Amino acid sequence: MEHDRRLGGADFMRAVACLMVLVHHLVLRMNFYKVPPDLDVTFLIGRFGNHGVSVFFVLSGFLLARPFWLALDGGQPLPSLRIYAMRRAARVLPGFWFALTVGFVISFTVYGFRLDMELVGRYIAGFFLMSQWHWRTFFPVQGDGPLWSIPFETTCYVLMPIGFLLLFHPKLRSRSPLVSRLLWIGIIAVSLIGHSLVVTYFPTDSVGRGWQYGFQGGAKEWMPRYNPIGFFAIFAIGVLAAGIQTILSAHRSVIYDIIGAIAIALGAWQLPQSIGGAAEGYAWLGVPYQFPALPLAVAIALTALPLSRFLAKLLDNRLSRYIATVSFGVYIWQDIVLTLMPQLFPSSFGTGSDDVLGGWITSSLVATAIIFAIGSLSYVLLERPVMRWARTREMTIMQPATA
Repeated sequence: MEHDRRLGGADFMRAVACLMVLVHHLVLRMNFYKVPPDLDVTFLIGRFGNHGVSVFFVLSGFLLARPFWLALDGGQPLPSLRIYAMRRAARVLPGFWFALTVGFVISFTVYGFRLDMELVGRYIAGFFLMSQWHWRTFFPVQGDGPLWSIPFETTCYVLMPIGFLLLFHPKLRSRSPLVSRLLWIGIIAVSLIGHSLVVTYFPTDSVGRGWQYGFQGGAKEWMPRYNPIGFFAIFAIGVLAAGIQTILSAHRSVIYDIIGAIAIALGAWQLPQSIGGAAEGYAWLGVPYQFPALPLAVAIALTALPLSRFLAKLLDNRLSRYIATVSFGVYIWQDIVLTLMPQLFPSSFGTGSDDVLGGWITSSLVATAIIFAIGSLSYVLLERPVMRWARTREMTIMQPATA
């Protein structure tokens, strides 16, 4: 998120989502049979750090939708979709393409996967952000699992403006903020209907399904409940939260501190609710990550925190802002580091050690330091320069033509 447009609490939520996903992937490296009994619940909750993906989606919808709501309520035209697309491309594509290519190369040079058309086809589908539509391409490369979510999110980047095109249409555009928000709830409902249709009519067969068959087997197990339409419903809740936040009074109040704190607590409470069920936290309509309870809790927190008197300032501290700033790099590079470490150092994460827990803790700390170092370099050397270049291009686009 750009430093000049920070909203109270947003950096904290991004940092939390980043750390949740990292903890999830670290916990997966632990031999659960060797976990001390008094730490069972702790590791189980850490296992559900994958729910941080839902936090990312809600947060993205919240931040990206605010200019559209402000323009809609202010009677202004639809914000420039060209600039919107340029900003999204500049923010996501350079880092994603670089990590995708590195993951692709190490899949056949380090991990020994055969360089065939299947492997190449997955990479191409990921490169063009089309891997989210079929289980064969769901994970675009073997060397970097978390990249599956980037094409899912870019689908949301496309669907959100389409929804706003409807709201900005002269026949649907309303002077009432309440009516426009109700129309967006209708869009969420339509996306959930679409999700249900996908789950019903596009099931995967049982041949080769399951994580024991690798990434593609895991993708067959996730799909069709993991589909871009269902994830747009998560994203769209963040969009709705932005619509509500923009019409609230700008007056700060301790009431919002209380609401924000309760919402954060309710969101955290959703993780242990997944214990005993699927690791993906399938909930209403089979949408993953405790839908809709967790996305709603995040949305309420994002709505309240910008208007809080104390809580947002407390949560958006220097550490939160640093983690939020480098979070994209941390997300796209963590699996590369975590899968390479056992290849280079077979004893990583306590493997073959008498002190499995101690080895796991040591390796996790080392891995975290490396991941954040790479994430920081990614931001400073690649992500930030491209975003700044895109900003200069925006100025050119917005300058009126001269005779």
